[in-house]
Amino acid sequence: MQGFDIQQLDEVRQSLTGRIIRTPVLPLRGSKIAALLPEDSELFMKLELFQHTGSFKARGALLGVDWLEAEQAKSGVATFSGGNHALAVSWASQHCGVSAKVIMPKTADPLRIRGCQDLSADVVLAEDIAAAAALLDEVAIKEGRKILHPFNDVNMAFGAATCGAEFIEDAPQLEIVVLPVGGGGMIAGMAAAIKQVSPDTKIIGVEPQGANSLHRSFASGRPEALTSVQTIADSLGAPSALRESFELARAHVDEVITIDDQIMAETMLQMRDRLNLFVEPACAASLGAALGPLRAELCGKKVGVLACGSNISADRFHHYTAAL
Repeated sequence: MQGFDIQQLDEVRQSLTGRIIRTPVLPLRGSKIAALLPEDSELFMKLELFQHTGSFKARGALLGVDWLEAEQAKSGVATFSGGNHALAVSWASQHCGVSAKVIMPKTADPLRIRGCQDLSADVVLAEDIAAAAALLDEVAIKEGRKILHPFNDVNMAFGAATCGAEFIEDAPQLEIVVLPVGGGGMIAGMAAAIKQVSPDTKIIGVEPQGANSLHRSFASGRPEALTSVQTIADSLGAPSALRESFELARAHVDEVITIDDQIMAETMLQMRDRLNLFVEPACAASLGAALGPLRAELCGKKVGVLACGSNISADRFHHYTAAL
């Protein structure tokens, strides 16, 4: 990714000190969920859902606004998002006194839409996430706004890298790290930071079956786009993998698997009932994969999982889990 130099990570982390939360890492061994974990494994969960705006996205969004040139800051920023990145850009822009326009699918959780509006962002609703992405360039050009892409920008890679660096510092024994995948920017940045310190740590990405752009891209060896996105994990519903984030991910990520929506919904309930965490589907992807399709591989291993976001309304949570 152009402009991404992992050697600059210490400087980037220092610039965020005091403005971004160093989220805790929770050992799951003694928790109520321990009985469900792979045999003889030790799992450590980084609680990034306690970050500003409820997701890891705040890190990269704040860097993106920080790095605006003075003239560009006057015109403001624009992005598209299913919710978490929109919230993060809205927050970072308000924090820095910059105008923000966010384009969201009309199916986005109303809690997220209101959250962006409460942070003074101008919200535009599109038919779906692909339409929101397509509208972004038009809005940015027309209004002279700087695009803060949700995953294919150097600021998002560096933001994710700060999260990865914290994780491996706080849990240096990790043999495998399981991370959720949307567009690929988060896993690419986190993996780069983790591999810098612990090159033998295996990085596994987890994508929804109905939004498997990076999984397809790894299989074909080139960025792939989806004709449609069908998943309850809208935060992981990127309609395509783009070249720069794909190349960075391919350099540092060992494997990408997919899971179905039912696994995420079941894990949402387990996280609520056993960990007292009220999470969105994307936040349940890492643990869901560890309890499900990755279970045999993780037996006897020290494993890191990421709880990435908590932006979901009670109504939407009930809708996704009521049939279970």
